[in-house]
Amino acid sequence: MTETPRPDPKQAQCLTSVRVRDLPLLADIGINPDEIGRRQPLVISVELKLSGGRVDGIEHTVDYRRIAQAAEDLAAVHIPLIETFAYRLGEQCLGFRDVVEARISIDKPFALTRGLAGVEVVLRN
Repeated sequence: MTETPRPDPKQAQCLTSVRVRDLPLLADIGINPDEIGRRQPLVISVELKLSGGRVDGIEHTVDYRRIAQAAEDLAAVHIPLIETFAYRLGEQCLGFRDVVEARISIDKPFALTRGLAGVEVVLRN
């Protein structure tokens, strides 16, 4: 039986996941007349896949605060749909260094009287 050679660790492919989970925000979101101009709670989770290889310093990754700030900035302007919010946040995250995939999940806790409404958007470079 022939043993499969192990890859040289110096040349190994590496994907790093950077996550911000369950970030609570008040956002100007909605399409109904009673929602417009009224901030509503959202819960946002972001997972970014980075292709840059080994991470030895903050300059080789995405600072979590940049992700949170991008979400907070979007929450300050009126966006009709959480799908649109998720897509725009994903687009911004794809602009960060070495990001090859952005997975954005948004829950809108009070959209339904029972249950939890939400969306997930995945964008890839």
